[in-house]
Amino acid sequence: MKTPSSQRGATLVVALIFLVLMSLFALSAFNSSSSNLRIVGNTQARQESLATAQVAVEATISSADFATNPAKVAASPLQVDVDGNGTTDYTATLTPPPECTRVRPLTDIPDPVPGEPDPLAACRSSTTLIPGCLTTEWNIRAAVADSRSNAQLAVNQGVSVRVPALLLPESCK
Repeated sequence: MKTPSSQRGATLVVALIFLVLMSLFALSAFNSSSSNLRIVGNTQARQESLATAQVAVEATISSADFATNPAKVAASPLQVDVDGNGTTDYTATLTPPPECTRVRPLTDIPDPVPGEPDPLAACRSSTTLIPGCLTTEWNIRAAVADSRSNAQLAVNQGVSVRVPALLLPESCK
């Protein structure tokens, strides 16, 4: 059995060891939570960039000029305010401009929906197909680069546009 004088300080050493271990656990938990926060922030920036690119693709497809003048559409970057504070958060660019990849003759077109405008009226005479109607296929690529988060993302979207041969865009010839 040890005398009380030889056991002095043992409690202090054991307490200090446990204090160091608890400090290491706390530091590890803090680092883990900050890593998770960075992961969530990166995921949010990626999702916002993806949404911005999709908005740019949809705006391009909805534009009347994209098939006839793709360079004009690509010259105007789309600025998007994601959080609604009035400042631009992301800018999407169409690089390269929308590109006509293929032109095919149109062999069959669906009947028009009653009560809606018929976008293929120039390709049909009542119920018969007029020869010379074409299907143009386009590749639209929207790229987003965010300087705050360094998020970089590009979305490619294919789209088919039906046109009469007389209205075939120059970029498809």
